[in-house]
Amino acid sequence: MAAFDLVVAGAGILGLAHALAATRRGLKVAIVERDPHARRSSVQNFGFVTLAGQAEGVTRSRVLRSREVWLEVTDSAGIPVLQRGALLVARRAESLAVLEEYGATPSGARCELLPAAAVRQRFAAASAGIVGGLHSPDELRVEARDAIPAILRWLEEAKGVTVHRGRTALAIEANGLATDAGFIDAGAVVVVPGSNVAAFAPGLATRTRAHDCRLQMLRLRAPGVELPGVVMGDLSFLRYEGFATLRSAAALRERVAAEQPRHVAAGVHVIVAQSADGSLVVGDSHRYDRECDSEDEALILDEFAALVHAPGAEVVDRWTGIYPVADAKPLLAESPTPRSRVIAVTNGLGMSTGFAIGEETIAELFG
Repeated sequence: MAAFDLVVAGAGILGLAHALAATRRGLKVAIVERDPHARRSSVQNFGFVTLAGQAEGVTRSRVLRSREVWLEVTDSAGIPVLQRGALLVARRAESLAVLEEYGATPSGARCELLPAAAVRQRFAAASAGIVGGLHSPDELRVEARDAIPAILRWLEEAKGVTVHRGRTALAIEANGLATDAGFIDAGAVVVVPGSNVAAFAPGLATRTRAHDCRLQMLRLRAPGVELPGVVMGDLSFLRYEGFATLRSAAALRERVAAEQPRHVAAGVHVIVAQSADGSLVVGDSHRYDRECDSEDEALILDEFAALVHAPGAEVVDRWTGIYPVADAKPLLAESPTPRSRVIAVTNGLGMSTGFAIGEETIAELFG
């Protein structure tokens, strides 16, 4: 009999989601994490569960289910939800048209369209150029760098998951997982490699042209700025499929391309979230062909200033996040053996969809 029903390689949000789904079925689970704790994409992001602007269908359904699990997990593991809801602000008439069209769809039914004056009532630091906005009540935000380790500890202490820290997964084998510290015997294996898909599913990586997307992220000290929720600017409307595929988005895309070609080339759109200490997490850019650099930071700060009036704001930290992208979206999935899966989220929505994906995979493996 195998020592474990399931071994999961990777303790980021997607790996933790698979482990949780398995424990809820009463399965015996082990997690292998090469670092003392997760320190890559899962802790380098906004910690933002985003519903507004998600595409109808499987992605939106996964976000809705993952949001339910996030609420359960944050309550059980004692993880603070720092912000609820999102304020999407428009600084162009074309952006406002996108929000109006979205608000009239079934996805926008719970959202509230706001004139400029109402935006400023809720968000005193909104810049003078804001022409309106939309409030979505369903978003959640945790501090990812704290929440991911907290979930791992909770799974270990409250759910009986065995955690092997500082241990590197090497290969999926018929009856378990080979690691640099020996073999782990398990009935099923899930590997969540992040951007390292080629190491465990080289054929999949080649077929889908899997590669890295690098994101520039900043932390600002901005005295006096208090957010009403996570704030998203109108460049984001061109990146989220639920907005970008609307008829009105074409005019916004044309205007942004003419006015901000450097931002478009760098994949910049701005989301602003607030931490418990009042600092602001601001990002991001999207680089597929090179490292992020000072240009990315300058473009992000330029767009931040167009959205938020924050005199005296200063950058106190900066980092680069990495997530996998591929021709196949939103998910790469491969079965190297009948009882194993290699899973990677390729649309940057691991925090928003991971818990649902974990449940789907465990259902496939265990019925």
